[in-house]
Amino acid sequence: MKKIGVGADDAALEIKQTLIEHLKERGYEVEDYGIREGADYPDVAVEVAEAVASGEHDRAILCCGTGLGMSITANKVPGVRAAQCHDVYSAERARKSNNAQILTMGQRVIGPELAKTVVDAWLESEFAGGSSARKVEKMEEIDRRYHPAETT
Repeated sequence: MKKIGVGADDAALEIKQTLIEHLKERGYEVEDYGIREGADYPDVAVEVAEAVASGEHDRAILCCGTGLGMSITANKVPGVRAAQCHDVYSAERARKSNNAQILTMGQRVIGPELAKTVVDAWLESEFAGGSSARKVEKMEEIDRRYHPAETT
């Protein structure tokens, strides 16, 4: 069984709960990063993105009002590729071409049924490699250039 992290801010609590229920129905173990009082979307996004970067989760879903703030924040964590997707094609390409480990969505942008369909497309897609592998490696090189590993 795969474990997936899910987090949201107070602008996306309904869609977060809908997606958690959907994931559990599909057999996923879900770690709900929820929302803590006083926590803004950057607080939730960085916590989830760090869990993905450390290997605690292979994938995660983040939701806020638009999905934009979560995506921008998660992408600040080295090694993380977060993609905002509100349609099936983009969700598939986020995985197949860009190896995105985090999907972001906005409750104010997408309805619950479409959100579940987008999540399913993203979860069922795998990184295709091929010519995309070279491009993903370039993204990883940018991470290394701006966030070099500390040496001991």
